Amino acid sequence: MYILKNMETLNRLPFKARKAVFEKLEKIVDIASLSKEERMKYDESIKVYRDNLATISFAKNKGREEGIISVAHKLKSMGIPLDTIAAATGLSIEEIEQMD
Repeated sequence: MYILKNMETLNRLPFKARKAVFEKLEKIVDIASLSKEERMKYDESIKVYRDNLATISFAKNKGREEGIISVAHKLKSMGIPLDTIAAATGLSIEEIEQMD
């Protein structure tokens, strides 16, 4: 109903924006027309997709953290001043001091 009432506004949108609006509507209509079983499968696939994104994001963050710690450890073993290491890595001087 909203689309029909506001069609004039949509006609004034740039083509790219108009296209995006209608693509979004098409997806909504496709989802709404699913059977109960298909909707459950769709919802499950969305859940799996989001879980995968969260897992990848966690792994990236963990890898960055481990990389920063590794670099800080190497810099410390090279005798680089702790305040310089802290500025370069974002770690606190206390965290750097605790490294063996």
